[in-house]
Amino acid sequence: MPYASKHYPFEKKEKFEDEFPAQFIAEGLDQTRGWFYTLLILGVHLFGKSPFENVVVNGIVLAEDGKKMSKRLKNYPEPELILSKYGADAVRLYMINSPVVRAETLKFKEDGVREIVSSVLIPWKNCYLFFEQQTALFKKLGHGQFVFNPEHPQSSNALDRWIMASAQSLIVYVKQEMGGVFPPFSPLIFFLHFLIEEYRLYTVVPRLLLFIDDLSNVYIRLNRPSINVSA
Repeated sequence: MPYASKHYPFEKKEKFEDEFPAQFIAEGLDQTRGWFYTLLILGVHLFGKSPFENVVVNGIVLAEDGKKMSKRLKNYPEPELILSKYGADAVRLYMINSPVVRAETLKFKEDGVREIVSSVLIPWKNCYLFFEQQTALFKKLGHGQFVFNPEHPQSSNALDRWIMASAQSLIVYVKQEMGGVFPPFSPLIFFLHFLIEEYRLYTVVPRLLLFIDDLSNVYIRLNRPSINVSA
């Protein structure tokens, strides 16, 4: 990997060359010598350059008591039960908002996953349910099926403009911080993205929390008379 996975140089030569070097690789801190270093040595020796442009290093996940997770000690919650109880998204958000993505140690706590559900996923779901109710009412009142139109003239409502600007800022911020592929909606922004792209995965959840709070506790609450569907 990345040579053997494509059976290079015996086949897929063009595909390999198009994807080499990798934009990023990710592994645990314990793989500094066994993986990152070995890849680097092979890349430089074979091709004269690093086989990766960025490295994402995660720390070690320990049990809540700070000890290594052990089947014998049973000092950790069963992963299947956590996923079944809270959902995969809650676990993902908990992990990505933790020290483990800064290559630091994480003491895994079920309470942390539960907090993500109550502070992020439930408020977000409530916002979406409100939207669903309004679109259903829109159709019931004979206005037809609600379809989002990005070409629609910008609203004159200050809160509408504010939340739309907040949403766009959030999209730009998340893709900037997580190193995602950026939609080329603006040549300047598209160019700047490649100058500022980062892999700070741990910064996105606080910003997401702020947006959800603005959406549910400010925008919907203060703007309800404007966004409620009526005849």
